[in-house]
Amino acid sequence: MKIIEPLLQFVVFPGFLFTAVAGLIFSWIDRKVTARVQYRIGPPWYQPFMDILKLLGKETMIPAGASKRVFLTAPLIGLAGVTIVSTLLCLADFDPNLGFVGDLIVVFYMLTLPALAIILGGFSSANPLASLGSSREMKLVLSYELPFILALLVPIIKSGGLLTIGGILNYQIAHGAIFASASGFIAVVVAMLCIQAKLGLVPFDISEAETEIVGGSFIEYSGPPLAIFKLTKAMLLFTLPLFVVVVFMGGITLQAKEVAWGILKLIALLVVIVLIRNTNPRLRIDQALRFFWGPVTILAILGVVLALFGH
Repeated sequence: MKIIEPLLQFVVFPGFLFTAVAGLIFSWIDRKVTARVQYRIGPPWYQPFMDILKLLGKETMIPAGASKRVFLTAPLIGLAGVTIVSTLLCLADFDPNLGFVGDLIVVFYMLTLPALAIILGGFSSANPLASLGSSREMKLVLSYELPFILALLVPIIKSGGLLTIGGILNYQIAHGAIFASASGFIAVVVAMLCIQAKLGLVPFDISEAETEIVGGSFIEYSGPPLAIFKLTKAMLLFTLPLFVVVVFMGGITLQAKEVAWGILKLIALLVVIVLIRNTNPRLRIDQALRFFWGPVTILAILGVVLALFGH
């Protein structure tokens, strides 16, 4: 009986099923805002759901020369990673005492799994364009992880060295949102730039670049494996803004007004992500490396220094 409740939490709520539905709704908001920016009407709310269902009904084609086991396992790795992150974030948000020491570190590492899945999937497909996409993804990960880690140091420092999501939430309940401080604001800006890259959205959609390498790592994927990759990306579209809200903006309490305010914060962050995507050109991989290792890392270091001095 002890295993049933954690299993339901992981599979149903607040795990996979809840995150999948929320992610697909956020994907619809993404497409709707994009359509408005481009003076179009946009798709109906159920279109992302239909897209996934359509792919699930298609045949899975495995290219000749591909490493079949890795090719088929890669999408599941990314899906598992984002599900674990969402489950840990939501549980800690509902009750800060449900977390464990180091769960923030676990979340950080789990957030790298979707990118790792893309890298493995591309390299295992035996397609030169997919391998090029995976190579770009690997370089991009190396570029944005440093400033992302530095941004995470800000809430850790301000909370007195706590490595638990619940502990950081309790600190914000007592002292106000970390985002409201100078160092917290800088950390959120840095984190949002890194999230744009984690989502693989313009200007950092370098590994897909449909006009250059025809989808990159996903070029050989079809059917259910492609559906899983797309679902993972949709789930990240919900989970990554949730991460920012929980760690930097005080989370979402289960009171009616606070829930509405929390949802508003999530949607506001999503709209920022979508607007960045629709108002910028794609960077080259060398430009992305210089951007993250240069001004973004310097900005993140400034945030850490301000946090150390209590600002």
